[in-house]
Amino acid sequence: MSKGKVYIVGSGCGDADLITIRGAYALGQADCIVYDDLIDKRLLGFAPENAEAVFVGKRMGKHSETQDVINGILVKKALEGKTVVRLKGGDPFVFGRGGEEAEALSREDIPFEIIPGISSCIAVPELAGIPVTHRRVSRSFHVITAHTAEDIPDGYFGKYAALDGTLVFLMGLNSLKRLTDELMDGGLSADMPAAVISKGGSPEQRTVRGRLADIAEYVQKENITAPAVILVGETAALDYSNTLEKKLDGISVTVTGTKDLVDKLTKKIYALGGSAYPLPVVRISEYEDNARFDRALENISDYSYIALTSANGAEIFLERMKRLNIDVRRLSRHKIAVVGRPTGERLKSAGIIPDLVPDTYTVEALGRLLAENVKNGERVLILRAEQGSVILNKILDGSGIEYDDIKIYDTLPCDAPTAHKNISTDFLTFASGSGVRAFFGSGYTVSDRTKIVCIGNITAEELLKIQTVNRENIFIADCFTADGIIEKTERLTKNEKIQKTSQQ
Repeated sequence: MSKGKVYIVGSGCGDADLITIRGAYALGQADCIVYDDLIDKRLLGFAPENAEAVFVGKRMGKHSETQDVINGILVKKALEGKTVVRLKGGDPFVFGRGGEEAEALSREDIPFEIIPGISSCIAVPELAGIPVTHRRVSRSFHVITAHTAEDIPDGYFGKYAALDGTLVFLMGLNSLKRLTDELMDGGLSADMPAAVISKGGSPEQRTVRGRLADIAEYVQKENITAPAVILVGETAALDYSNTLEKKLDGISVTVTGTKDLVDKLTKKIYALGGSAYPLPVVRISEYEDNARFDRALENISDYSYIALTSANGAEIFLERMKRLNIDVRRLSRHKIAVVGRPTGERLKSAGIIPDLVPDTYTVEALGRLLAENVKNGERVLILRAEQGSVILNKILDGSGIEYDDIKIYDTLPCDAPTAHKNISTDFLTFASGSGVRAFFGSGYTVSDRTKIVCIGNITAEELLKIQTVNRENIFIADCFTADGIIEKTERLTKNEKIQKTSQQ
């Protein structure tokens, strides 16, 4: 077996969207991901669904693998011929032991590539509005680890008091009082500005500012927790916090659905300043051995209308036509009816313009539109999901319209992660009833503070069957599309912000 390869990737700090494009590309090629505790777990979703994930977290007070064991895992997986991504917080070469891992791979002649990450020593202060350099007050900065494998000797921190510029200490929250005392003993003024930023780059980011003499007291009073970055120097008094406001600033959203839909919504939420937590709970399973479907397409002239009730169904329809070598020009005499704009957009990408699109994007509205347009003697081909609503069929039956109803795919539950089973983000979204069933069937629960946004009435009806869900927290998108989910989330966020402002 030929050797694999290893990418040693810095994930950046905080939110998943702070990874570099090159790092995200490497994740997309991974057979195996070996990852730390501090990475945003959403990054694991950038990898193929069948990629192996190996946790080797290294955190104070928690069990972690030794560096030698981690090196051994990288070598072993690569020797199995796999493409391995070693995913590390921040940058691999800034107190990240990436060099030790590169040495271990070199000894085994395993090819590797280092992919830089945005280091927390610069990015975390920056996200809190603090520059590590400023032409008028600090022309240099110094990055210092406050936690080493060996015991830190007395006076270790005091020697840095002689340096000009900004002092940036990583992994030092538990040593903060000693650190500040030794810096003052070394000659730094007790009035020197200082700041501590906790959980930088995440929705839980918190910043405490003070002086060297009292910053440790303030941090304890505010119950600041690790991971944290400590700054000492004149720039710590500056505050260039972002003034550009986005519609979902500070808002966290758990997004459920298929991977494609989750990816689409996640990108939109990030663009609006929110933090998205992707949770693909269902997957589309096309019925490959579907002779009835194949016969219908081969005898497509038997139908006057083709009705598609989802974008997934439209995708499968188009791909099946290609597989059977059926020219789309054979559809020239047919009328295409779709449930809504997203389904129609998928057809348009193949040069097919739908003839019928209801104003309200529901199967019921599609049924009424067909009932108004289908003439005597015309036949409808319905292509839909296994668990799709049968209300379309009932409307056509009531109108005496002939049709063939063919199920072309099913929506199945995914193997969902076992950690963090209680969802406590500001919002939770559902785009289908099958997603609701898969979510709660996997053992997930929802906090009382979380607002749930559904794509439509049928999805909301599934939610109402769940006894543990707070009915007052269920909201339905005004437009039954993925964009409608985002728009409803924006509107609820805006209303809540207005309400908070009026109460202040």
